[in-house]
Amino acid sequence: MAVPKRKMSKSRRDKRRANWKLTAPNLVPCPQCHQPKLPHHVCPNCGYYDGREVVAVK
Repeated sequence: MAVPKRKMSKSRRDKRRANWKLTAPNLVPCPQCHQPKLPHHVCPNCGYYDGREVVAVK
């Protein structure tokens, strides 16, 4: 059975866990309606992508 030979220090343990942070989504303004949207996605507000209407929004 695999058992650690030496106790791992808190510093070493916490260094490994230091990269578990969330990043906020990168939002860019829509060129048509200027609402924030995800890059390379259809704008959920106006339905435009790459300068043309892709989805009809009510």
